[in-house]
Amino acid sequence: MQNMHNLAGSIDVDGESYEWELRREPQWSDIDGWKGMAIALQQKDTQRGALLEFPPPKRLLKGLQRGRLQINDAIIARGIRAALEAGWEPTSRGKPMVFTVDAEGN
Repeated sequence: MQNMHNLAGSIDVDGESYEWELRREPQWSDIDGWKGMAIALQQKDTQRGALLEFPPPKRLLKGLQRGRLQINDAIIARGIRAALEAGWEPTSRGKPMVFTVDAEGN
């Protein structure tokens, strides 16, 4: 099932259940310029979350109008796997870890 244009959802990846939530839409910052969307991740029944930071959409960098956000299960699943490979340990304690991913969640 595709979660297209939703702001939150749940997904199973490699036998584990994860909750995700859109935390930030692409936005302009006077200091940093355009910032991409950010998605919060949490494995069910664990303590440590992760935050996926995406690059700003190319259309915004070119000065075009905002388009609809493209969030789907495939992007979320790739982002979860990328965070796990980069060292996210959902069962550990501590602050949420921040990971920068590409537009496809890798």
